[in-house]
Amino acid sequence: MVVGSGNHANRICLHLLLLLLFSVNVAFAGTLVTSLPGFDGDLPFKLYTGYVNVSTGNAEMFYYFIESEGNPKEDPVLLWYSGGPGCSAFNGLIYENGPLAFNMSGYAGGLPQTYYYKYSWTRAASILFVDAPAGTGFSYAGAGSGAFPVTDTETAAQVYEFLRNWLAENPDYLLNELFIGADSYSGISAPIVVKQIIDDNDAGVTPRLNLKGYILGCPRTDTDINENSKIIYSHRMGLVSDELYEATKEACNGSYTSVTSSQPECYENLKMLEHCTKDINKNHILEPKCTWTSPEPHGESVRRALEEEADGGLALPSSDPDFFCHTFGYALSYLWANDLTVRIFDWKRCDKNMSYKADVSSVIDYHQNLSTKGLQVLIYNGDHDLIIPNIGTQQWIKLLDLTIVNDWRSWLVDGQIAGYTIKYSSNGYRLTYATLKGAGHSPQEYKRREAFDMFDRFIHYWPL
Repeated sequence: MVVGSGNHANRICLHLLLLLLFSVNVAFAGTLVTSLPGFDGDLPFKLYTGYVNVSTGNAEMFYYFIESEGNPKEDPVLLWYSGGPGCSAFNGLIYENGPLAFNMSGYAGGLPQTYYYKYSWTRAASILFVDAPAGTGFSYAGAGSGAFPVTDTETAAQVYEFLRNWLAENPDYLLNELFIGADSYSGISAPIVVKQIIDDNDAGVTPRLNLKGYILGCPRTDTDINENSKIIYSHRMGLVSDELYEATKEACNGSYTSVTSSQPECYENLKMLEHCTKDINKNHILEPKCTWTSPEPHGESVRRALEEEADGGLALPSSDPDFFCHTFGYALSYLWANDLTVRIFDWKRCDKNMSYKADVSSVIDYHQNLSTKGLQVLIYNGDHDLIIPNIGTQQWIKLLDLTIVNDWRSWLVDGQIAGYTIKYSSNGYRLTYATLKGAGHSPQEYKRREAFDMFDRFIHYWPL
């Protein structure tokens, strides 16, 4: 993202505004947020915000740190950032892992209300949410850095340096177990961050980071495997016919990426297959694809949200009470951020126009390397996700050639099947793979309670 002097000034104003609105004096290298617009009363948990400078791109990385609601001195610390690329960690805080949620029932305009969500991952760990890379959320490239097209490797460098600098400013958490967490597109950069931590620990860089493992939700891992798995998944879910699938598989030799018109039969079959799924909601194949909008949006901020999220199918409430659009919740983030009591400058939930260059197509080799390091790993998918299908994730995990220690079985929440899981091991490396039944992309947004139980069991080394 290219940040000019005007936007740089806006970011400084934003930081000062946040300090004025939320700050109290505390012994912590950040600002303690005791209340938020739209939340009734004081926050029932400790939320800190702030900026950490990193040298890559002279970036100022914005974070939310929520102290564990359990035992913060002993509970693990989870670093978490979102995918996109360019999606703010606000996603995790409000929609996925954090202790806040928007009240979407009966919204009638004005400032959206938030409430305390009890099945937060912060019940079991402290979570450090970071807007990464620079240009995402409130994070920005510093003045004088010029054009800064971020790449996958630069994202990993920013996240790693941010983490090390943050821990240097907050050394009380150095001894806590550390996990790296990310979802969706950030499945590319997160394993690079993990390897960098291990390499520097092995090289004797101090302070040593107490890394124990990593957690990846619906992670993009290998471009070819991910794209091919969409075809297989579409067939298995009955979105394309047996005849079309088999004909396409034969014409394309089972490879559906980088196909051109020089392969006419494969090319035409893929066009027909694409036609079968073009009106499917790729985030959750059973939910409506919300491309409609309210005829009279509630003000300029809603119109802006509709424009910025149009490709994702943003929608306002329908007059039909039985029709619910999942992405309406995203609109509330724009309404909240642009309310006069908040007034955040040019904030986007996901910045689709940021200057980003993908320079890593596969991180399977990183996972292969990490499988020799004795880490605890959790990988999970929603089983109704056509963005990162579970089929592809299971395929690349099998390429790691790990030993199955607990074969495929269901896992339960409140006596009901919440999904399916399998556990692998190799010389102290433990990888748990899980699906969340009925969930889309990202899974926590659809099955928040079940996702908490999954995380809670994993982080405490309990069987899923």
